[in-house]
Amino acid sequence: MKNIAKITTTFFVAFTFGMCNNVKKQDSSGTSSVKNKEACMIPISISDSAKYLSKQLEIKGEVEFPLILTVDSLKQMKITAIDSFKVVCQSGGTMKQNISCKGVLLKDILEKAKIKQINHKDRNFYIVARAADDYKATFSWAELFNNPTGEHTYVIFEENGLPIKQKGDMILICTNDIKTGPRHVFWLKSIEVNRVN
Repeated sequence: MKNIAKITTTFFVAFTFGMCNNVKKQDSSGTSSVKNKEACMIPISISDSAKYLSKQLEIKGEVEFPLILTVDSLKQMKITAIDSFKVVCQSGGTMKQNISCKGVLLKDILEKAKIKQINHKDRNFYIVARAADDYKATFSWAELFNNPTGEHTYVIFEENGLPIKQKGDMILICTNDIKTGPRHVFWLKSIEVNRVN
């Protein structure tokens, strides 16, 4: 009986320590997964990224001249050089840093497409930048045309002297956001102008 009690006690202690270790492992893996989430994005393989590559940018919705843009089209527009830009996610972690970028202001693209305004007081529009994986970032008309944000929101086609390839040909960025990650749209597929009803 005593031997059975000793074996049972030993088994119980071993089991308890084993469970504690498992919990610690789960906690530590849970922590690392939280850290991964805090780092803003789970790494995506090149093959998975290839599913979402976009070569064209469609400007559509409440515009008089819908456009289909490519990198070559953007290069025909007024190009801006952007220096030392960080992509900072909601947690405050830096996803990446670009020493230099080249792109075109989003408001210049929208002016080319010409938003369907009835008159100068007709300003109730919102603009959606949509990625091929359906990720979206939103801007108001006032942000882009009556606010410093309009001078800091770009469709870029070059990072650090190289064309963008693995995340589509074009990326939308807003450099004056406090956390720039939420409105950093890679695999950029369309810019949609919508009227607020």
